[in-house]
Amino acid sequence: MATCMRTVWKVLGGCQRHLLRAGAYTSASQIPTRHLSSKIVATLKSLKKVKKDDTQKKEEKKEKRIIDDKGRHKPFGKTAWAPVDDVYIRTYYPMTIYDAAEAIDMLKNFQVLDFTPLKQPVYIDLRLNMELEKKRKVDPFVSTVHLPHPFKTEINKVLVFTEDANQAKAALENGAVLAGGAELIQPILDDEISADFYVAVPDILPKILPLKNKLRKKFPKSKRGSVSTNISELLEFFKASHEYNVENNCYVKTQIAMLDMPTEHIFANLKAVLMNVCSHRPADMVYTFIARLMETTGRKSATRQPGFLCFFPPCLLCTVLLSD
Repeated sequence: MATCMRTVWKVLGGCQRHLLRAGAYTSASQIPTRHLSSKIVATLKSLKKVKKDDTQKKEEKKEKRIIDDKGRHKPFGKTAWAPVDDVYIRTYYPMTIYDAAEAIDMLKNFQVLDFTPLKQPVYIDLRLNMELEKKRKVDPFVSTVHLPHPFKTEINKVLVFTEDANQAKAALENGAVLAGGAELIQPILDDEISADFYVAVPDILPKILPLKNKLRKKFPKSKRGSVSTNISELLEFFKASHEYNVENNCYVKTQIAMLDMPTEHIFANLKAVLMNVCSHRPADMVYTFIARLMETTGRKSATRQPGFLCFFPPCLLCTVLLSD
């Protein structure tokens, strides 16, 4: 009798092992935990907890807290609205906002107080809002603007691509550095010839395609206004134009004038640059395109920027602040 019972238990054990092996291919959750090791059970429980935590975090996404300082006796995280003493720590108070014309006058006053040279460049630092809806962004761009009061003493070097002898002769007479056709490709690739701007007539564009990787953003394009049949207008514009580009996806840092220029001239150049930047604003953009505007004097350096001023205009920057 005892031997019969042992045989029955062996048969039942083999059937159970067979069932466990067949069920292992379905899913790990169907395996009875009493037949698994403690390590495997612990890992399965930890995985379930991680999944639950992830779902809870996705559901509990909190919106960014918008702090409204209206009606407060002092701004959030600051000491007061305005300093009382002449000497104070700037980080304890909100940044002062100046009007454009007032900022230019203060830059001139700081030059006298700091005993710095009167003939020094004036820069602007713009931070653009490049984000669009549905996780889209505005592509960084390069633009050229004609300043009403140029600050450069030298004329820009402009090279004209054309195969017409009459057009090449007219281009040289109007101030072009060089004018020619496909024979200029190899010297440009070898860095024997260079220019500030490259313009072309529409017929020669297919022939100068080997220069596209070399010139990159300076390659003539109709979108940038560097391709036209009217060479005299191209030369008149690009000889006195000013080029700027978007750096680090959202910043524009460029010179607009010299400090010894009249305030009206500096203001006119600032207006021209800002209007040109706003022309690149997408039509379907809801938010403000220019998010911040800073103005500095002196040379660009990380250690010293004399006469630093900042003014942060609202959404109507290009219409209200710069209106005549």
